[in-house]
Amino acid sequence: MKAPFEQIVHDYGLNVLRVCRAVLDEHRAQDAWSETFLSALKAYPKLADDANVLAWLVRIAHRKAIDELRRQRPEVSWEQLPEEAEETSDPAQSAVDNLQLWQQVGLLPEKQRLVVAYRYLGGLDYAQIAQILCGSEAAARRAASDGIRKLRAMNLNNEYFQELS
Repeated sequence: MKAPFEQIVHDYGLNVLRVCRAVLDEHRAQDAWSETFLSALKAYPKLADDANVLAWLVRIAHRKAIDELRRQRPEVSWEQLPEEAEETSDPAQSAVDNLQLWQQVGLLPEKQRLVVAYRYLGGLDYAQIAQILCGSEAAARRAASDGIRKLRAMNLNNEYFQELS
């Protein structure tokens, strides 16, 4: 038996918001979060009882965030970005950092990009990722390791990926 949809929002809302924030600034991430749960609410009755709800929501969230990103181009051109990240709590700078981060992740090969996003932004475990990508858990671990190594090699100025092991 499926959990009530309100419980799904409560249990997985933060994971969905993290995925949206990885791609968008805070305001637009909130919009994408809302769009994710509106879409999920419509499709939830048809979802199989044994479906991986978190993986399903992360996939919807990623697509909604990309859709939102395509709707509005960033106001900052890439030429105007600073060479090094500065410590700031400015929301506009956070949006630029998110865009830089996603641009760097976007340079990874597809499998590495998906595994990194699902694991470190969506909070899925390797078994869930393997199920989504129709691969093995070991392959998902390897793709994540390779992806993080490549991000570090790109001199990514984001402490989040520098702290990952």
